[in-house]
Amino acid sequence: MRGDYQQLVDEISAVLGAPATLEDRDFGLIAFGAHDSEGADGEPAMDPVRTRSILHRRSTAAVRAWFEAFGIARATGPVRIPPDPAAGVLMGRICLPVRHRGQVLGYVWLLDDGHLSVLETGGPGTPPDPRLAQAMGTAARIGELLAAEARAGAETGELLYDLLTGPATGREAAAGGLRAALGSAADGPLAVVAVLPWRSGDDGEGAAAEGPGSVLAGQPGVAAMCVTPAVPGAGVDGLAALVRLRGANVLEPAHTAAERLLRSPRAGVRTARPGAAAGIGDPRRGPDDLPAAWHEAVAAARTARADARLGPVAQWADIGPYRLLTGLPAPAAPDPAVVPLLGTAQRDLARTAEVFLDCAGQAGRAAAALGIHRQTLYYRLSRVEQLTGLDLAEGEDRLLLHMALKGQRL
Repeated sequence: MRGDYQQLVDEISAVLGAPATLEDRDFGLIAFGAHDSEGADGEPAMDPVRTRSILHRRSTAAVRAWFEAFGIARATGPVRIPPDPAAGVLMGRICLPVRHRGQVLGYVWLLDDGHLSVLETGGPGTPPDPRLAQAMGTAARIGELLAAEARAGAETGELLYDLLTGPATGREAAAGGLRAALGSAADGPLAVVAVLPWRSGDDGEGAAAEGPGSVLAGQPGVAAMCVTPAVPGAGVDGLAALVRLRGANVLEPAHTAAERLLRSPRAGVRTARPGAAAGIGDPRRGPDDLPAAWHEAVAAARTARADARLGPVAQWADIGPYRLLTGLPAPAAPDPAVVPLLGTAQRDLARTAEVFLDCAGQAGRAAAALGIHRQTLYYRLSRVEQLTGLDLAEGEDRLLLHMALKGQRL
């Protein structure tokens, strides 16, 4: 199907004599045509926004805001958009909304270095230029493809959702359905990626399935995705992505998918995207073990959110003591051992204690990691002992404080 998108994009480029780019409704790159136009100096007239979209597979928030301000999400015909150097949009564009049954699924972008200015985009009582009308017909065919892929993705996503979050009595049926949907890929190796938090669509869609027209169409190697509301332990909605691997110990495709998903405007919360993180479970073969892989992926994502040193993408195998801590029920109140260290005034003491314990009690390493003198370290540790009543020379007291501090991060 990827080749079908490319063929249709090339068809639009040929009709209008302009480089075309196809993006999903979240501005994730799906396909692009060749760009052979020249600037005034005879060099290729490249547009920074298009270049970034191709290299990073996504546009910036500023660019998205500029384009959406022209009503492209509501348009049913071509929309002309002028340049905006402040947002890095150095060339004008004509946007062809890709729609199916009244729903926008993506956009075809045509770079206009001036030669498209004579084209009439149409309006009330005015038909568009015949070439634009032909291109819109091709965009409608793209919409049909995206809609078909969305339906297939939604069905597979629902099976994944039922397998990961449904009752145990229904998991066997969900695993069988997912195996049938994936074909030979079901035998693995497979990895589950969790992205926390994840914001589902704003267009009234159900939360269970995520399909093309959102992010799946721009995620090579992703076999299925689903939104999981109120992920246990995390308290936020999350995204589960099932990724095909090239080998049992080759997790690069999972990392690539996780990094791309984190760049989606749906990763994170509406006002503070930096809180988003992703986790990857150990590889599995066959659908039956995917619920356990999802548990691992969620634990790794929670850890990546809690400990910046391990994020923004963390693997279950690399999160150390958090493998145990994420499996424990959330306490109703902080452990008494850390309560005296939770105030803003004691932040340095809590950080000092955690780094000291991370360094296995080696004062020189801890002082270097904190960037303080060793005597300052000793003073702070004595204050920690006074406030908590713990003896940092005792192994069990060290273990209690260490785990309490780590647990508080979660």
